[in-house]
Amino acid sequence: MIRSVTPSLILAAALAQPLSGHAQEAQPPGIAGVEILPGWRAPDGSRIAAIRIGLDPGWKTYWRVPGEAGIPPMLDFTGSRNIAELQVIWPVPTAFDQNGMRSIGYHDMLVLPVRITPHDPAEPVMLDAVMDFGVCRNICVPVSVRLDVDLEGAGAPDDRISAAMEDVPVPRPGLARCTTEPVSDGTRVTARIDLPDDRDTGDQDRVALFELRSHPMWVSESTMSREGGVLIASADFVPDDARPFALDQSDLRITLLDNPAEGDAQAIEIDGCPAE
Repeated sequence: MIRSVTPSLILAAALAQPLSGHAQEAQPPGIAGVEILPGWRAPDGSRIAAIRIGLDPGWKTYWRVPGEAGIPPMLDFTGSRNIAELQVIWPVPTAFDQNGMRSIGYHDMLVLPVRITPHDPAEPVMLDAVMDFGVCRNICVPVSVRLDVDLEGAGAPDDRISAAMEDVPVPRPGLARCTTEPVSDGTRVTARIDLPDDRDTGDQDRVALFELRSHPMWVSESTMSREGGVLIASADFVPDDARPFALDQSDLRITLLDNPAEGDAQAIEIDGCPAE
């Protein structure tokens, strides 16, 4: 059984017909090309590869938490062989406006690294990936892509993969405490984050993104305020049945984006948010 550290998200839209990564002439609007970058074998025996999605000018695709107007991506590796564990590594995204709402994602190109731990490091890894995702410009198009490749041998370093692996949120465990309360259609989380504001711009160029690592669901755009050196951020989690639920605070992940609309956006990531 393949265990993915980043859980798949459910695509809440009708999918296009599956598109082979080898059939580049059949690309839908907005897609310039999709491929697997084979990468290299790391000293510990794991394999570093990536999915590369090229986008036409002006088109965007989405981060794992896409925002209120976005289409969440779904990744399925169950057809793969010789994989004990697979970790999807998401680079820092940017924020953009879409029909008056904020979405989170990427433009131009997305290189999505995957770190694969094989059952048998001496044998090739057969990576079979199905990725359902959305691309948007003036319209949004759901896309389904299937890619498969045998990863064997030492491979070779790839600057595109290395750059994506370096452009990730900085882990900051223990930075936040949270409270939860029921709302009419779900559960509200309020985080008190120890984050002094020493910038001229204040918090106006910062975005707080909430998610549950193991139970993906719709999350509202966060609101933020400040009490001295504490940033207070709040968001509503709404499950499929739109009812209050018991939220596991150890499963919370909060990502704070600085300069979220810029190409040089930076981020910190807080895993787990215990009660105050």
